[in-house]
Amino acid sequence: MNLMTWWRRWTTRRAAEPEHLRRGRLGEEAAAAELCRRGWTHLTSNYRGSRGEIDLVFRDGEFLVFVEVKTRSSEAWVRPAAAVNAGKRRRLLHTAQHYLRRLPDSRVRWRFDVVEVLLQDGSVREIRVLVHAFERLTDTPRR
Repeated sequence: MNLMTWWRRWTTRRAAEPEHLRRGRLGEEAAAAELCRRGWTHLTSNYRGSRGEIDLVFRDGEFLVFVEVKTRSSEAWVRPAAAVNAGKRRRLLHTAQHYLRRLPDSRVRWRFDVVEVLLQDGSVREIRVLVHAFERLTDTPRR
C-alpha cells in the first residue's frame, strides 16, 4: 500500500470516528503528553490482556504505572475518576497481572493511577493525575 492510499484510509476512518471514541483518543493523547512532560517513560498504549485493556503503561522512577484515562466534557454530576468502579478495578488488576507475567522479572513495584482529562469545546481544559488512585480491589478511588 502506498502512502497516499494509507493517508486516504486513515483520514476517512478518523472522519467517521464516533464522538465518544474521538474524545477518548484525545484524552489518552493528552494524558500521555502530560505524563511524558513530567519525565515519566511511556512504555505502551492500549495494552490488551485476557480480561480488558489498560489505557497507558508508564515507568515513573522505580514504579511501573498502569494508567486509566477518563475523559469528560463536563463534571457537573461526578468526577471522571468515579467511573473507575469495583468491576473496572478488578478488570484492570487482571490485565495488569497479565502484563506483569510477560516481564522477565515481575517483582517490579507497580501502581494504578487515574488521569482525568476535562474538555471544553473540543479542547483539553484541564488534566488531573491521581497517583496511587487505588491499590487493592477493596479500595475506593482516592481523591
